[in-house]
Amino acid sequence: MNKFVAALPMYDWPEARREVDAQWARLRDAFQQRGIDAPETIVRRNRDLPPVPGGIHDKAGMVIAPDPATLPPDEIDFHQLWLSPALLFGQTCWGPMELGLAGHVQVIAQPNYDAFEGGQGELYSSALVMAADGGPPVASPQDGKAIIPIDLLRGKRFTFNNPDSMSGLIALTRDLEALGESLDIFASRSESGGHRSSIIAIAEGRADVAAIDCQSWALAQRFEPAAKAVKVVSWTARRKGLPYITARTTPEKTIAMMRDAIAAVESGASKQPLVQLVG
Repeated sequence: MNKFVAALPMYDWPEARREVDAQWARLRDAFQQRGIDAPETIVRRNRDLPPVPGGIHDKAGMVIAPDPATLPPDEIDFHQLWLSPALLFGQTCWGPMELGLAGHVQVIAQPNYDAFEGGQGELYSSALVMAADGGPPVASPQDGKAIIPIDLLRGKRFTFNNPDSMSGLIALTRDLEALGESLDIFASRSESGGHRSSIIAIAEGRADVAAIDCQSWALAQRFEPAAKAVKVVSWTARRKGLPYITARTTPEKTIAMMRDAIAAVESGASKQPLVQLVG
């Protein structure tokens, strides 16, 4: 039995799971070829995480998360996953990283977003979407700077995926602050639970505007019918995308081997975007 677990949860839409599994299979094989005990499959449920009796501790010995075995088995708690001492390879968001996660994990690499409108290299941006009105969508600016139409957004109902999301909330907050504004321009704010749910809420008239990261927006255009009822009205500034991470206890030698494997896999897959290695 492998002592490690792996997950790629951030773009793991049900319709895209075959693609996500294939991505992991390429990485897994490259890791195993270098002697890394990479698991055969990625985890998608709390029950797939190894138990940690007494809870997960930080390097100072403080409990920072409960034993995964105590959580709903068929759900997935992202923070529990990210903090798992068994995490070999995962993906998170810079929102949680800035809010404390960075002290408990190590960054392996940054994905490349060149394949998506709104992305450039390791940087990505969020599309601000509203109900479609027959007009054309706003294209992502080439310079990667924010386009924030204050007058269009003022007084609208804003929905976001979750409070620690860089793409769904923090990025827009910072872009508004740079203009001397805040989230107070909105008539109301609500938490949808996910980018896809935000798009559906706008299509159904329960919200007016949301910020959707460019890769999630690309997925929505492929798989979510409600995306046809909304359009892009502006973009946040480009920022670092969702990093690949590993547990804080993963040895430096293993991280170096993973970086070597990632570089080999991505450089040999012409249809896959390259990653920027970190470290």
